[in-house]
Amino acid sequence: MKSPVLNLYTLLMGFFLCLSVQTAAAQVKRQVRADLKSVAGNKSTVFNECIGAGRANEGLRADWQQQLAMIQKDVHFKYIRFHGLLHDDMRIYSLDKAGNPVYNFQYVDRLYDFLLSINIRPFVEFGFMPPDLASGTKTIFWWKANVSKPKSYEQWYTLITRLVKHWQQRYGEEEVRKWYFEVWNEPDLKGFFDGTQADYFELYAHTVKAVKSVSPAYRVGGPATSATKWIGKFLSHCENNKLPVDFVSTHDYGTTSVLDEMGTKKQQMKSIRDTIALDVKRVRNTIDASAYKNAELHFTEWNTSPSSRDPIHDTYQNAAYILHVLKKAASHSNSMSYWTFTDIFEEAGPGPTPFHGGFGLINLQDIKKPGYHAYRFMQELGHTELKNEDESSYVCKSDQGVQALIWDYTHPSNGYSFNQDYFNKVQPPAARHEVQFSVTNLKNGTYLIEEYRVGFEQNDPYTAYLKMGKPAQLNRAEVSSLQQLSSGSAVRKTRVKVSDGKFEWPVQLHDNEIVFLKLIRHL
Repeated sequence: MKSPVLNLYTLLMGFFLCLSVQTAAAQVKRQVRADLKSVAGNKSTVFNECIGAGRANEGLRADWQQQLAMIQKDVHFKYIRFHGLLHDDMRIYSLDKAGNPVYNFQYVDRLYDFLLSINIRPFVEFGFMPPDLASGTKTIFWWKANVSKPKSYEQWYTLITRLVKHWQQRYGEEEVRKWYFEVWNEPDLKGFFDGTQADYFELYAHTVKAVKSVSPAYRVGGPATSATKWIGKFLSHCENNKLPVDFVSTHDYGTTSVLDEMGTKKQQMKSIRDTIALDVKRVRNTIDASAYKNAELHFTEWNTSPSSRDPIHDTYQNAAYILHVLKKAASHSNSMSYWTFTDIFEEAGPGPTPFHGGFGLINLQDIKKPGYHAYRFMQELGHTELKNEDESSYVCKSDQGVQALIWDYTHPSNGYSFNQDYFNKVQPPAARHEVQFSVTNLKNGTYLIEEYRVGFEQNDPYTAYLKMGKPAQLNRAEVSSLQQLSSGSAVRKTRVKVSDGKFEWPVQLHDNEIVFLKLIRHL
């Protein structure tokens, strides 16, 4: 039997040991370290290779074009993808009274002319089916997209050929060679394609042959599936039938539900925080093991949630999630096309309120959401990335100096159930994190530090909107106020002197907060 004194001694030692471990853990700061002479290479451009939008006809609207021009100025996307190019409201294909095809490219010309004028190219999605060419009447969305296969593959082939030839004549073969041609959208889902997998493979075969008949150099791919499905079977089918595949495209979202046409399903974040990055790597591995190992990989849709009525899209947490996914997925994909740049998006009808959980990085009133600034910061980082072991940051150098983007992504936990419940309330961060940022081998001299932040009540118009009581309408003064709250201006500017080639800067980060630092040398 142990003595009472020994038992007390053991308990006290255990207590002090536990306390010392906790104290040491609290003193350990997250380190973001970079050396100006230690270059990792060119910063990944996966973030701004492509961006999504709702449908082609929305692109003829003045407000849509103004918003795209605004974000294009800040982020410089290279391509844009949207549905509905062949929908009846673009009137590309119709039949006259005698049943003869009529081809009308005037609307698409106006749209594509505008895109190219602001230095963004079309990532062409062939869909949906023109009603006069459709084999059925099944539709999806508020705007009634026909999801039938063609009633005549000969007429479909002629339509695609005529359309691609028109673009070649209008823009030149050299320009069109830089485009991508994607066959359909999410054919694995009955809601999007009223046919079987074999039907889609047949549609792909006719489409790729039509495009390649105009120029073998034009890039065609698919299968544009939801949740990374069909990739292996698609590649095997194309190999067995000697069909070209210049790129593989698919989609992924961070929630448990997939198709949510009218935004009525309860969405819940998957428990694995790296789920999208893991899916990207798996798809890349599938391509590498196929006969098409040189094919590019494009995730032509991704976001936290596939619902256009999910409040997570409006939150500061969503901005941190964007950076988390982009950093993790960058090495395995050629592009990650965020769905979408704007809330001018009408699959479930026009957005009912100023903040309604729309996909966009900009809301209907031109208010920049937190995610907008995540993309802006990525663009402003510069092109040359420095080596840095921290997985939630970038450090880059440019002619101006050094730029650092540091963030925390914390999965929702306390009180979390479904997105529609959790993110409809004000959600302050639960914890604060200490980060030590340092750069070595700097030139000595005076530097200006500019600090920008996105987080709770920082470039966070949605939280302000919730505190306003979620009004169904905003007056002009309220719109102006929320625009100002999300202007993205610097929160602090400070001058420092570097005399030993080393710069150190303490950074405090709350849960799901983003800090962007510019260290600008004054000559």
